[in-house]
Amino acid sequence: MAAEQDPEGLAARPLLTDLYQATMALGYWRAGRARDPAEFELFFRRCPFGGAFALAAGLRDCVRFLRAFRLRDADVQFLASVLPPDTDPAFFEHLRALDCSGVTVRALSEGSLAFPGVPVLQVSGPLLVAQLLETPLLCLVSYASLVATNAARLRLIAGPEKRLLEMGLRRAQGPNGGLTASTYSYLGGFDSSSNVLAGQLCGVPVAGTLAHSFVTSFSGTEVPPDSMLAPAAGQGPRVDLATCVEGWLERVCAHLGLGVQEPHPGERAAFVAYALAFPRAFQGLLDTYSVRRSGLPNFLAVALALGELGYRAVGVRLDSGDLLRQAQEIRGLFKSTAARFQVPWLESVPIAVSNNIDEEELARLAQELVSVGGQPRMKLTEDPEKQTLPGSKAAFRLLGSDGSLLLDLLQLAEEPPPQAGQELRVWPRGAQESRTVRPAHVEPLLQLWVQDGQLCEHLPSLAESRAFAQLSLSRLSPAHRRLEHPEPYQVALSEKLQALVDRLSAGGSP
Repeated sequence: MAAEQDPEGLAARPLLTDLYQATMALGYWRAGRARDPAEFELFFRRCPFGGAFALAAGLRDCVRFLRAFRLRDADVQFLASVLPPDTDPAFFEHLRALDCSGVTVRALSEGSLAFPGVPVLQVSGPLLVAQLLETPLLCLVSYASLVATNAARLRLIAGPEKRLLEMGLRRAQGPNGGLTASTYSYLGGFDSSSNVLAGQLCGVPVAGTLAHSFVTSFSGTEVPPDSMLAPAAGQGPRVDLATCVEGWLERVCAHLGLGVQEPHPGERAAFVAYALAFPRAFQGLLDTYSVRRSGLPNFLAVALALGELGYRAVGVRLDSGDLLRQAQEIRGLFKSTAARFQVPWLESVPIAVSNNIDEEELARLAQELVSVGGQPRMKLTEDPEKQTLPGSKAAFRLLGSDGSLLLDLLQLAEEPPPQAGQELRVWPRGAQESRTVRPAHVEPLLQLWVQDGQLCEHLPSLAESRAFAQLSLSRLSPAHRRLEHPEPYQVALSEKLQALVDRLSAGGSP
């Protein structure tokens, strides 16, 4: 675990606040009350998630913020631009001189239990400064405490022995939100995070292995530049791991009642490549194709080949389907395989699960590469919602004559774009049959912004992007816009893309 650093580039800044804090500050100053002693308390009214407790978190961030609090010239100039133009310049000079030398903070220790109405943080100091601190301190404490509380609830469900890995960075609320979530998930009880920056800046233990994109990038025809592996003890001849794996595959398939041709060769090649890179930390991701017919036998063949050389696989991961049922089945097969080949260590190989594990699912248990070398790749899995669409694609929005949104169309990039007024046969996602549509207008959705590392289009300003977002929202129908029980918006595939999906799903070549 790395030592914690001070993430100055990601720290909150004084203007991370609501405008009314600045307008109130002006009001205090104008009334001669800027230096009046004041005290603010930060507390919550209800426990999150319907629970009975919360964990206090964010204190270190608050202290860091307070120690660095100074309004820069640029900050003051911006406030001058949004406050009344006749504001007395002396007010802005007062702001430039502000710091937190007169501020006192009392708080629950980080990680303490917190309950409704009990202050998490007390801030006392000059009224104007304390007012300016309210919003940023609330921001720093509230989200951190929410994340930590959620992590703590999950830890209570999992018990003290299970390992919990936070891996939500790709879906986080921006970089700062991702760093905060990773950091305070660890505080709340998680063992590690996939977020490398959280490891570098905050000392969070990092962990991770491989994703489905790694597996689907292999076809099985690749030849490793060096497939020889030395024994774990460092003594004895090097062994061709790929050849050893093929030998074990026959024995494993016979034990599992499978044909040796059933396990996916690309998946096996991916496992071999990963094992060569990490022989002491080999873990298999089992659900890229079929867990029972492919992922499991391929993993066992590689794990047993490594075992002959003195290495021990560190685990497997499931990311789709009925996680509990599959985990139970795999544990049983680990035990039978361990007995069949007299390798007791296999019985206890850890089984990890992922895929939006919430409290209910955890209690029950107690994103993707599409083309390599011009060849489409598709993730086939027991969970239909997690299947990927193969090939390089283009996307278009089809509109009616009144500007209403009909659907979004996905097609292969090589296909000619749809034309306004032209009848198209499309395959709505999740539907069993195709439908025809004749758009009055067609809008391309995927615009080229950067090519070869160079910006090739003007980036819109924040105001421009905001205006576009409002325009986009205004085009939604009431059925799509309502917040409860909205009608799903339709996305469809072109006939050519649907045909490719069907072909790959059936095990055919691109």
